[in-house]
Amino acid sequence: MTFSATPPPDPADVGFDVFGTVVDWRSGIARAAAPFLDGNGIAVDPLTIADEWRALYQPAMEEVHSGRRPWVRLDVLNGENLRTVLTRHGVDVARIAAGELDELNWAWERLDPWPDSVEGLTRLKRRFAIGPLSNGHLAGMMRLARFGGLPWDVIVVAEIARSYKPKPETYLRSAEAVGLPPERIAMVAAHNDDLRAARACGLRTVFVRRPHEHGPAHSTDLAPAERWDVEVESLTEAADALGCP
Repeated sequence: MTFSATPPPDPADVGFDVFGTVVDWRSGIARAAAPFLDGNGIAVDPLTIADEWRALYQPAMEEVHSGRRPWVRLDVLNGENLRTVLTRHGVDVARIAAGELDELNWAWERLDPWPDSVEGLTRLKRRFAIGPLSNGHLAGMMRLARFGGLPWDVIVVAEIARSYKPKPETYLRSAEAVGLPPERIAMVAAHNDDLRAARACGLRTVFVRRPHEHGPAHSTDLAPAERWDVEVESLTEAADALGCP
């Protein structure tokens, strides 16, 4: 683990990116996609579906960022993106029951935490208030927490700010929602762009390396792109770094 030369003010609240930082989205989406694909006679690798579905995540949010469409919850964007991916592979989505598509879309609420996540969060909770600072929506984050045993104190998500990261208002309105100035919040993420945007808003930064987020071909965020306040290899190591028993 490494630290910045000047220790940051002790945070009162720790916010977490969730998809990729706390939970393993790729394995969970592929696990849910496998029976759906088999049941509908779709000969596509479930991991391909997971990767292509995730690849549409940022472009879909950019439509909201740009103002080309009004804000909608992430589950709506994910549902649209699922139909796009299936259509790309020659699937006539109109012939698939809407309930089946909804069930697969709910896979984003049934993702396994990384092996260190629950232990690390539990330790961090002993000293700080913790919760997601995520692009997810409230109901989805609640169900994901129950599925994976994530011990959040509070859920702060894009739905509150009605904007998506890395827009500044997402971080600033989330800080306002928990009654703290940005400098009293630490943002924990495996993604340098998330931390860069959080730092620009005054939040403290904790980089957690997740080299397997995108599977064996993972090539992004393999190392800190800047000198973050804390740089670690796991959430348990983050708990060590932040003095949590």
